[in-house]
Amino acid sequence: MVEEGKKAPNFKLPDTDGETVQLSKLKGTPVVVYFYPKDDTSGCTKEALDFTALSKQFAKTGAIVLGISPNDEKSHRKFVDKHSLDVRLLADTEKAAAEAYGVWVEKSMYGRKYMGIERSTFLIDKAGKVARAWRKVKVPGHAEEVLAAVKELGA
Repeated sequence: MVEEGKKAPNFKLPDTDGETVQLSKLKGTPVVVYFYPKDDTSGCTKEALDFTALSKQFAKTGAIVLGISPNDEKSHRKFVDKHSLDVRLLADTEKAAAEAYGVWVEKSMYGRKYMGIERSTFLIDKAGKVARAWRKVKVPGHAEEVLAAVKELGA
């Protein structure tokens, strides 16, 4: 389980353009990593649009925002294009990053159990440590709360 104050687990994942993003190479920059269940579903779209709406403000702080889901790069590209998203999405098709962050969990819907992403966000400071962790995220107002935490961090 990822804890605040501890080193953030490293990951190396492709983005929508097939470019590899490695967390450890972003040291010196605050990074917002948000895990979401699936491209183009209502909650996930709202969350991505909220982060997109604040993208210029995140950029002013120097923070990088990364969205991660198990969808592949092709799915991410369609999602970005369809909604004009200004968030860098990473494909965690093997769910390695989700497992490292403890967000690949057993879920239950209508009595049926299945594995899926627990919507979560992690703010990683310039030193590569987890400054804040939000688990079981409710989308309304979340991006604003994360931006406030980034500003508080003095990014």
